[in-house]
Amino acid sequence: MAVAAVTTEPLHKPLQKKRLPAGRPREWYVTHNRRLKAMRLAIALLDTGVHQPSSASNARIRTTAGLLGIHPPSDTTCRMVRALIRYGR
Repeated sequence: MAVAAVTTEPLHKPLQKKRLPAGRPREWYVTHNRRLKAMRLAIALLDTGVHQPSSASNARIRTTAGLLGIHPPSDTTCRMVRALIRYGR
């Protein structure tokens, strides 16, 4: 009879954060961070069952951001979240 071994080691190593490249215009960093925030919010909304962009109002997106501990997104970021949901289906 085979017995499964219990280990406390993680299955994979966590990804290490890399520094953003230096020397880019400020707008590049703003856009980059906005895209990351929009992706995190879109994934969270999809996980909670929001699969239609019409169901993702600005208020719902901002509420989700509050639950995740993220600053409330701007109107532009909310539009990006809806676009990601639309194309992620």
